[in-house]
Amino acid sequence: MAQGTVQVTHGGASRWRRRSGEYPTLAAALAVAGDGDVLSISPGTYRENLVLHHAVTLRGPEGGLGSVRIAPLDGVALTVRASAVVQDLHLEGQDRAAPALLVEEGAPELTDLRVSTRSAAGIEVRGTGARPLVRRCTVENPTGVGIAVLDGGGGVFEECEVVAAGQTGISVRGGGRPRLERCRIHHATGAGIGVTGEGSGLEALGCEVYEIKGTGVQIAARATARLTDCAVHRTTADGVTLDTDAVLTLAGCDIHDIPENAVDLRSRSVLTLSRTTVRRFGRNGLSVWDPGTRVDADSCEIHESTGDYPAVWISDGAAVSLDSCRVHDVPDALFVLDRGSRVDVVDSDLSQVRNTAVSVSDGATAQLDDCRIREAATGAWFRDHGSGGTLANCTIDAVQTGVIVTKGADPTLERCTVTSPAEAGFYVSAGGRGTFTACRVTGSSGFGFHVLDGCRTTLARCHTERCARGGYEFPEDGPVAEDCTGDGPAVRAAAQGASGAFAGAHAGIRTIAAGQSPVLRAAEVPPARPAGPPDGGATAATATATATATTTAPAAARGSGEVLGQLDALVGLDSVKREVRALTDMIEVGRRRQRAGLKAASVRRHLVFTGSPGTGKTTVARLYGEILASLGVLERGHLVEVSRVDLVGEHIGSTAIRTQEAFDRARGGVLFIDEAYALAPEDSGRDFGREAIDTLVKLMEDHREAVVVIVAGYTAEMDRFLTVNPGVASRFSRTITFGDYGPGELLRIVEQQAEEHEYRLGEGTAEALLTYFTELPKGPAFGNGRTARQTFESMVERHAGRVAQLSEPSKDELTLLFPADLPGQPAPC
Repeated sequence: MAQGTVQVTHGGASRWRRRSGEYPTLAAALAVAGDGDVLSISPGTYRENLVLHHAVTLRGPEGGLGSVRIAPLDGVALTVRASAVVQDLHLEGQDRAAPALLVEEGAPELTDLRVSTRSAAGIEVRGTGARPLVRRCTVENPTGVGIAVLDGGGGVFEECEVVAAGQTGISVRGGGRPRLERCRIHHATGAGIGVTGEGSGLEALGCEVYEIKGTGVQIAARATARLTDCAVHRTTADGVTLDTDAVLTLAGCDIHDIPENAVDLRSRSVLTLSRTTVRRFGRNGLSVWDPGTRVDADSCEIHESTGDYPAVWISDGAAVSLDSCRVHDVPDALFVLDRGSRVDVVDSDLSQVRNTAVSVSDGATAQLDDCRIREAATGAWFRDHGSGGTLANCTIDAVQTGVIVTKGADPTLERCTVTSPAEAGFYVSAGGRGTFTACRVTGSSGFGFHVLDGCRTTLARCHTERCARGGYEFPEDGPVAEDCTGDGPAVRAAAQGASGAFAGAHAGIRTIAAGQSPVLRAAEVPPARPAGPPDGGATAATATATATATTTAPAAARGSGEVLGQLDALVGLDSVKREVRALTDMIEVGRRRQRAGLKAASVRRHLVFTGSPGTGKTTVARLYGEILASLGVLERGHLVEVSRVDLVGEHIGSTAIRTQEAFDRARGGVLFIDEAYALAPEDSGRDFGREAIDTLVKLMEDHREAVVVIVAGYTAEMDRFLTVNPGVASRFSRTITFGDYGPGELLRIVEQQAEEHEYRLGEGTAEALLTYFTELPKGPAFGNGRTARQTFESMVERHAGRVAQLSEPSKDELTLLFPADLPGQPAPC
């Protein structure tokens, strides 16, 4: 298309100034144009680099979009440095180092532009003075960014469309803060929308992000964003990701058809959800990691998982709050694991769950109030030591087992009702604990309350009705049970061969008059042997054990040799074992010198543990407490674990009280403060964490023999923590570093897991695991021992999918794991 002419109509209040002229080039026309002038461009191709310094109007023929092409051979096609009006133009750029359209100053109006380019960015808004209004513009840039807003730029984009981008569709960084209204971003590579950097922000209303080869929306590095009535779907990676102190609000949004995590948060990010739907996701609907990371969801719905992963995953000290939400049609609803991790659920529905509705493990906490759980294999499962929380006023209906408590977990259940379970209403085994108050079981096909040997459970004012195998099943050393009733004649004891309820003639059983309900007390349970697994057995038998013990005391006093033997049995940690043995030797020799009337060297018992997550810091702290107790240095040796949230209050004075209370709970044992550097954030200002540190230092001085304090966290952050108070470094004279596990050590952990769960590694599997762990990225999200356990669990899942297709598998087929079972391997035919 040949170059046309440019007509300039000069503006002005006086009639004599309103005149026009024609110019052969745009540059010539712009040279004579001033504020208020209109440049009408004839159809043609203009290979010029245009710069607008005045508030002119630059327009192509009305209704002739595409007939005027601004297409220089290099550089920026159009630069705007004034509050100009530009409309009905087609811009093209070829410079990989420059944008096609650059707005540097003013509040220009850009309307009905088509930017078809192969440049660094289609449209770039740069600088604090750039605030364009961009309407109905289309950007196609298969080699670079679609729209970039940076260096404090802003503006409003209405009904715009990024139809293709070789990089991020809309990129905001360097303090940029645009607003998007009814925009569409699709067919981008990398991310649909990316907002990064402190001060950067984005607001989107009624927008759609889809067909993205990468993540739909990425918010990172202290950036903030708010999306209202937006949709994110059909990505190849996660739907929405937040990382490193990012803050995002989703209101009335729809995130669906995501092959990976619908929403993934890490590193102290905060997400607020309201009236938002998350559906059809391949991994987690919400994946929430790391201390300080938090999700608050109100009136949201998460459903229709297409994979085999929990709908909501909370780990590494993260927290999630769900209020008036629905989670349904998923393999597992809520998985919360790791000490410090927490989920709070109020007035919500969890239904049509193929496995477990609420799973709590590795010292995590779950709080459910006024919730409803329906149609699940297990309603709630508290899996291991330190895991607990509270279920209050909850109903659990149409499940295999209502609530399972295993391996030392200790939840509190108040006024909860389990209706029509296929197995037990409440099942406690493997040293589980739990307090059940005013709970009910109705219509169980098994027992109402089934408590196995060795479980220190407390029941008060509980009631059972129409339980096929009996209301209560207790062992000889049974739970404490007071004022519990049922519609049967008495408690069924777990005596060998007993098939019915015990009558009043049995020793210790109260005689129940006709028409009365039985009343249980701890002393009334007759002698009996331990019971076997629950009815059907399958649900409880699949319990997994992790060795992390949190806020627990040693089960029984053990000698230092036995505990050191357990320490030596841990995989890896050679330098850690040497350090602990050196401390133990110093303390033991000091005791012997004192008995001999000699002076004993002063040993600083407080420790700093540094290293990545999953390297065994909590486990070693627990064993260290036991060792000191066995040597008579500590009275009990129990472990009390806390983090910032346990110590820091909301107002002046409350932090000192909380810290004192935690210290008092640890008297005679070990106070373990994980992520201790969070008490002294770099940008703390008037943060109350400093008060916790000051209080702790004083308590350690005043009660130096009563408590051993261990602070733990990442190496660099702990180095900074030791400098925040003059007394901190002097209290902690020894630092023990926990290194990351190597491939061979990770393999050994998998082998231990396999042995514990009665699996074996088939031919070539160990070598394949070594290769897998060698090539596995060791970034910030690497979980060390947890990664090894997750790898084993993934192998077991893939093994199950393979073996389930066999009509009569052999014992070898049921136990052998092969290289094809590793994560990321092609599914076996």
